[in-house]
Amino acid sequence: MSTADLGGPLLRSVSRSFYLTIRLLPAKLRAPVALAYLLARASDTIADSADLPGPARAAHLGAFLSMIQTGGRAGLSAIQADVRSEHAGENVLIAELGRCLGWLETLPGFDYREIIQVMGPIIRGQTLDVERFSGHPETVKALANAAELEEYTYLVAGCVGEFWTRVWLHYLPRYSSLPAGELNARGRDFGKALQFVNILRDLPADLRKGRCYLPATEVDPARLLSDPASGRACFDRWLKRGDELLESGRIYIRSLRPARARMGCYLPWELARQTLALVAQQYPLESPTRVKVTRSAVRGALFRGVIAAFSDAPLR
Repeated sequence: MSTADLGGPLLRSVSRSFYLTIRLLPAKLRAPVALAYLLARASDTIADSADLPGPARAAHLGAFLSMIQTGGRAGLSAIQADVRSEHAGENVLIAELGRCLGWLETLPGFDYREIIQVMGPIIRGQTLDVERFSGHPETVKALANAAELEEYTYLVAGCVGEFWTRVWLHYLPRYSSLPAGELNARGRDFGKALQFVNILRDLPADLRKGRCYLPATEVDPARLLSDPASGRACFDRWLKRGDELLESGRIYIRSLRPARARMGCYLPWELARQTLALVAQQYPLESPTRVKVTRSAVRGALFRGVIAAFSDAPLR
């Protein structure tokens, strides 16, 4: 099972933007990064299956992690029978899970171990999400405190930055000018930054689904939709935290040596930076529409990404 056989068409069906990022990678990195993305997208699809009760989703996530870790297939047919998505590509992905797991077993030992290592925290974070927010959407639940928010962003995104860094360093030891320890920490923060931006942008939609990622120690989640001003101070605090984490991402990218890595990292960083600037200007709870960067802004980011591949100018 090769990237061309499965990782290309299947990846393109679930994420055209990430498919383009994969195409930028050196050949040795494409398989582990593509497969890790597909497995994480599959577990996310399981976690987001709103038609299934929370306990059933949690059980399917546990079974899926066991398949990844042990090579077994117990529970696969149940997942494929139960899980449905509004996204056509995700339904294809669930149907092809057996082939994805088979592909995992063909990877070299380092790639195989790295994917198993990163999928553990990802599925742990998704399972916590299901357990915390399952129930009636009319009752808004929030994360208990700041520590839970920091933990969640690490589990579902920070560990991905660490995975990306370890894989690059394995295949290209001169990947960065930073020491490996600092680079890994910057990669973790970079991943967390992207998740923080999603959380802040999607706050209204999440509240309507009964979940609030802002800590209950800082806001009353039940008041946020009817009284947006009550959450502004908390929102601004986490906006600042997202900005701090994006600064870590900027330092991460500037340290990189391969042009492909710089360009591949620059695009999500720049779009996240622009999105954070927009939510700072348009408080999402007081905005009639979902905050989103324009297509022209995306084209501009792509152009600057080409420059960033060879120059620090777009990162100053």
